[in-house]
Amino acid sequence: MAENSSADNFPAGYEVPKVWTWDKGNGGQFANINRPIAGPTHDKELPVGKHPLQLYSLATPNGQKVSIMLEELLAAGHKGAEYDAWLIKIGEGDQFGSGFVGVNPNSKIPALMDHSTPEPTRVFESGSILVYLAEKFGAFLPKEGNARTQALNWLFWQMGSAPFLGGGFGHFYAYAPVKIKYAIDRYAMEVKRQLDVLDRHLADNRYLAGSEYTIADMAVWPWYGKIALGQAYGDAGAFLEADGYKNLMRWTLEIGERPAVKRGVIVNKTSGDPSEQLHERHDASDFETKTQDKIGKA
Repeated sequence: MAENSSADNFPAGYEVPKVWTWDKGNGGQFANINRPIAGPTHDKELPVGKHPLQLYSLATPNGQKVSIMLEELLAAGHKGAEYDAWLIKIGEGDQFGSGFVGVNPNSKIPALMDHSTPEPTRVFESGSILVYLAEKFGAFLPKEGNARTQALNWLFWQMGSAPFLGGGFGHFYAYAPVKIKYAIDRYAMEVKRQLDVLDRHLADNRYLAGSEYTIADMAVWPWYGKIALGQAYGDAGAFLEADGYKNLMRWTLEIGERPAVKRGVIVNKTSGDPSEQLHERHDASDFETKTQDKIGKA
């Protein structure tokens, strides 16, 4: 008798059709904001504030990368990095408005418009925005040589790895309407490997690109630092035993103590402690006067 195939060890499940069709009612968190087509669903222009840099975002890990970068630039004395941060409520479909799609045809936050250029420059994809700002202000990205290459290595590592952490592990662990052991095991294994990659590298390096704090750290920290701190996907940090990666934890705590990081993570934040929610940011004083706890007392 022939041995059973691996497929025989699993109960009957989904039968793949010849042609995929979109089931709008497939359930799961965020199902109502995902669709298989691009383009706007409605007309809605984006607001424009007083500063040359206009950020349209939400405080997801990808959004936090850019607000951290802007706050770090301001802390380093780059006055031209003053910005307006407008809230994009992805749960309500703001990213599908015609104005937002005009900045990012992929309808994902964050998106940036730079009005200081002869023709306004649109910049989308968080990694691209980080590189654009670093080159514009000559900061947080070495200009040449091995140091620049190492920073870009880790930046693009994060861009390629995050879909496994967020879209894969985070989705199936925290958001999917049913728990699928195979999917959770598959992505947990990959995330554990990624945590180990970081931990081994940080054993010999203070920051990701070596001794210098760069956009690579700003890109990786909101994703993997939050996992290490147990602040992502519910109890995922405990599930992954993330606090056991000692070098990653050391780096995570150091980055988290930076004043600019503390400010950047609350920009466009709409959940959690009201004192850590700044729905919009238009001036440095907003951190002191316009967080949700202050607005609630007004």
